[in-house]
Amino acid sequence: MQDQLLDQIPSLDLADFRSGDPERKARFVQQLGEAYQNIGFVALKNHGLNDEQTKQLYADVQAFFRLPDEAKQRYEKPELAGQRGYISKGKEHAKGRNTGDLKEFYHVGQEVQDEDPIKSEYPDNIWPEELSTFKDTALTTYRTLESAGKDVLRAIALYLHLPENYFDDKVKNGNSILRPIHYFPIEDPDAVPADAVRAAEHGDINLITLLMGASADGLQVKRRDGKWIPITALPDQIVVNVGDMLQRLTNGVLKSTIHRVVNPAREKMNTSRFSIPFFMHPRSEMSLAALDHCVTPDNPKKEADITAGEFLNERLIELGLKKK
Repeated sequence: MQDQLLDQIPSLDLADFRSGDPERKARFVQQLGEAYQNIGFVALKNHGLNDEQTKQLYADVQAFFRLPDEAKQRYEKPELAGQRGYISKGKEHAKGRNTGDLKEFYHVGQEVQDEDPIKSEYPDNIWPEELSTFKDTALTTYRTLESAGKDVLRAIALYLHLPENYFDDKVKNGNSILRPIHYFPIEDPDAVPADAVRAAEHGDINLITLLMGASADGLQVKRRDGKWIPITALPDQIVVNVGDMLQRLTNGVLKSTIHRVVNPAREKMNTSRFSIPFFMHPRSEMSLAALDHCVTPDNPKKEADITAGEFLNERLIELGLKKK
């Protein structure tokens, strides 16, 4: 599969990995690794989120984004560089671009429960007073997706011939972010910059991203031959993709594939689109230096050594969320 040009992303079942059956587990590891070497994306079922959780979070997210802009902006704290709370329309742009994306979003971060000194690195979460259930639904989703992400990373570790628990301590109380996004309606398409899109082409910063089903089409991934293909997932699936940190760690063996969210047809620009990705980050001190066995004569080392915290800081500046 590694050399094929796929027309859709592969579908996998996390229950195979969690089954306790060595054969099912090994097959999952192999299929996941091959997909991540090829196109960097999979659709995943049996991830732990149920319909009720998903519906409640989407209801809360939609209720928040329906609030007037001045109410939402009470939860925007520019001094946090977009790490917690609300980030208003057009503030973020893709790396290498100046035009802001046609979206607004909200960040929920790690809640450190134990006596871990890393707690001092994280600002407190910001919770909208207007929505009494938002905190519980967001944190429940955060924990569920974090748990699924840990198992995906365990499978990746096995594929890379590392100990299964290689990533466990590196993502414990990691700097992960749940990001409900609202791609807001555009009543007058002529009033926005000609090159403005819902999310310009980009790679994700983190180790892996776990994306809850979006409420409308538009997500596309760029194949090796340059063709854009739509990413579709069934209602019971999430989409899980490789981020730049994992690509860097594996010296490009696993692919952080460029993707985007395109604008709908002009007559549908006045409709909303919602999606909720979970960006799984490690602790800031994790080294992203290329793994020794991923550096070979055929695949020489591509990037300088850097920590996850240093890399994140670099990218927040490039995205326009943080000042130099």
